[in-house]
Amino acid sequence: MTGKNMKNDIVNKKDLKQLVIRFYGKLREDKILGHFFNHVTPVNWNEHIKMMYGFWENVLFFTGDYSGDPMRKHVAIHKKHPFSLSDFTHWNKLFIETVDEMYKGENAEIIKQRAQSISTIMQIKLFK
Repeated sequence: MTGKNMKNDIVNKKDLKQLVIRFYGKLREDKILGHFFNHVTPVNWNEHIKMMYGFWENVLFFTGDYSGDPMRKHVAIHKKHPFSLSDFTHWNKLFIETVDEMYKGENAEIIKQRAQSISTIMQIKLFK
C-alpha cells in the first residue's frame, strides 16, 4: 500500500484468507443468509473457513487445492430449505461489497466476476 487510503490487489493466499474470514463472518451474522449456516445446515466454522480458503484460492489462482463439490452441497441445503433468487442477489451484493472494502485491482475484479458466474450457474441448476 502506497498511500493512506490505497488498497492493494489480492495477490496471495494471505489476502484470500483475510477476505474469506471477513466475508463468511458477515454471512454468519447476516439476517437474510445467516440461518443457512447457523440453523439449516450448521457448519463447523473452522473447517468451513479452511475449505473456503482452498476454494477461493483455486477460483482465483487455479491452484488445484480444492476438491469439494459445492453444487452437491448447495442442492442438499436447497432441499432442506429452498434458496430464493433474492438470497443469491444478497450473497453477491455482500461478496462484492466485501471485496471492494478490502481490495482493488485486477484480481479483485476477477474474483468478483467469478463469484457472480458461480452464483449464476448455481441458480440455473437449482431453479431449472
